[in-house]
Parts: sequence; structure tokens; C-alpha cells
Amino acid sequence: MAAYLDHNATTPIRPEILPALEACYGITGNASSVHTNGRQAKELLERARAQVAKLINADASEIVFTSGGAEANNLALHGACAPAQINHVIVSAIEHDSVLNWAHYTSIETSICPVTADGVLDLAQLGDRLSQLSQAGHRVLISVMMANNETGVVQPVADVVLLARDFGALVHCDAVQGLGKLPIDFAALGVDCLSLSAHKIGGPQGVGALVVKSGRGLTPLIHGGGQESNRRAGTENLPGIVGFGAAADLVSRDGLLEMSPFRDDLEQRIATIAPETIFFGQNSRRISNTSCFAVEGLSAETQVMAMDLAGVSISAGSACSSGKVTPSHVLAAMGVEDLLASSAVRVSLGWNTTAEDIEQFAQAWAGHYEIVAKRNKKMKAAS
Repeated sequence: MAAYLDHNATTPIRPEILPALEACYGITGNASSVHTNGRQAKELLERARAQVAKLINADASEIVFTSGGAEANNLALHGACAPAQINHVIVSAIEHDSVLNWAHYTSIETSICPVTADGVLDLAQLGDRLSQLSQAGHRVLISVMMANNETGVVQPVADVVLLARDFGALVHCDAVQGLGKLPIDFAALGVDCLSLSAHKIGGPQGVGALVVKSGRGLTPLIHGGGQESNRRAGTENLPGIVGFGAAADLVSRDGLLEMSPFRDDLEQRIATIAPETIFFGQNSRRISNTSCFAVEGLSAETQVMAMDLAGVSISAGSACSSGKVTPSHVLAAMGVEDLLASSAVRVSLGWNTTAEDIEQFAQAWAGHYEIVAKRNKKMKAAS
């Protein structure tokens, strides 16, 4: 029996949305066409836009559909800078690669804001940097995620917005991992734009959205036709968007994902098996489905492979960074030494996680830990 515990990478598609997807494939019209077939497609598109908007208390006109969270992040950073004449961008040290790599390649001056040892954005340092930039006459955009994809640590976005207002800065929030796990009220939160992705809430892969505050200018990243109110060119991915809307509607009706009992049980089991285990971000507020931990000397890659052989899927960090041999930039930003970081794995739960999945993982991990502990003991005795 397989146990899938890598929901932060992608969560299985919700079977309830499949009928909506199947019906969509019977529509042949382009949503930009004015004939009957086009109007049918347009109706489905706008219904999905309204469903996504409802989930986060936004206006439907503020939703710009994209190919996913990475494009939404790039569109936010690229699109918000040009019309507002932004000349400095501040990003947190634990942002997703789609934000950090944009900051690396852009010609706009950027600053990296550090986080605490518990993985929370350092607001004092952010305030100091904003003050310096304001005095120098800079126009600033701040990009901070809602919840970290590796540790699950929730970031103080509302506090960032308050600081930004004091200095006239704009705020972009990558809410990809927060959607469906944390309450999101776009209107009340006060950010200028917000990134979302469908496949984190049981929707299809390859579709996301950027939510842009009404009246806020946005320069397109992709130029072409006038789709998405001239903010994102290209024929819309109608099946993906319809699936996104259906998944958002499910979350609106069923409520937020709550996995704390399972996550806490998992961590208690691991701590019992290996009391030396370090759980990253445990002293901070975390989304309820995520646990990132390490036992020094227990290779992350070996753990992932051993769990896979046991029928359990976990990860050694962000799926977008799989294959890298370098330690996690998130853990490095938290001050975790490379040796310990190289042992870190992430277990992330989702809508179809069961107590049996937790049991299967705990037993498989205990078996692997015992094997490695015995081997290390023999090696130490022989040296």
C-alpha cells in the first residue's frame, strides 16, 4: 500500500472536480471568440474566476490566470515594477526559487532580508532596510511568502504590509503554500498582488493565478493578444482554469485543510524513535500539514530512497529543487549547518492522508533509522 506524503510538491487531484474537467473538454470554443462556442467557453472561464475570487475574498476582476505559481511570481515582480517605477526590490531569504532567481537576474537593485533561526522574516531588519531606502528616495517592492514550502513556517505578511505602508512600499505575497491551508482575505490583507497555484489544493497542474489589487498597474510578462484584460496574453488553459475553479469551490465549501493531529502524531513518533531529531520551525506558527526534520548523519537522499522502496513518498525539500546536492537555501538562511541540513527531509500531508499513512511512514522510517544507526555504530567501533 503506497503512502503519498509529498503534498507540498503537488497534491493528488480531487476526484470531485473530474466531471467539470471532462465537461470542459467537450467545449471547442475559444473564450475570446464572440460566437456561441466562444461564449460557452467564456462563461466557464468567468465562473472559475469567480470561484477562485470567492475563496480569497477578492473581486473577480482582480484574478489573472497564469500557467502556475512560478509564472505568477514572475509576473508580479516584473509587472509591478515597471508601472510603479520600482527601483528596489526586497525579498526574504527563504523565498521560492521563482522569486530568488528573478531577483538574481533582474537589473533592478535587490536586497535579501534575513530570517530568524525559527524561519520567520526578521521584521526589525526589514524596517531598518525600508527606512534606509526611503531616506535615499527609493521606490520599493517587498516580496514575502505566506508559508514556506519546506518548513511550513507562516510568515508575518500582515506586519509586512503595515511596515510597507509606513514607507510607501508595495507588497507581493507568494501564497501558493498558504492557499487552502490558511484563511486568506485578499481585501483585508492589503497586499498589492498575491500568487496562487491550483495543484496545491487538488486542482490540475499547470495553472495558477496572480491576484492584483484593483487600480494597481501591471505590465505583462507575455505579450500578444488582449486576454486576461491585457495582463497576460495567450489563449487561456480552459480545462486547467475550470479545474482550478472547481477545486477552489471545494475548499470554500469544505473548509481549510487541518492536519495538526496527524502532523503532531508523526513528529511525536519520530522524536520517540530518535530523540536527537531536530524539527525545523517547530517553535513558530506552521501550516498544519508540514514537518521538516533532520537527524545528523542520516542522509536526506538515502531517507527518500529508503522510504520510496517502502512505498512512502516524501521529499528532501522543495520539489522544484530536487536533484540538487547543495543544502537547502531555506535552512541555510535559518543558520542550519550544512551537515545537518543535508539530513533534512520534508513530510507534507494532504486531503487524502490517513492514520494508516502515518503509521506506514513511522514504521518504515524507524526501520531505516535502525539500520543506519547499527551501521554507524559498527563503523565507529572499527575506527
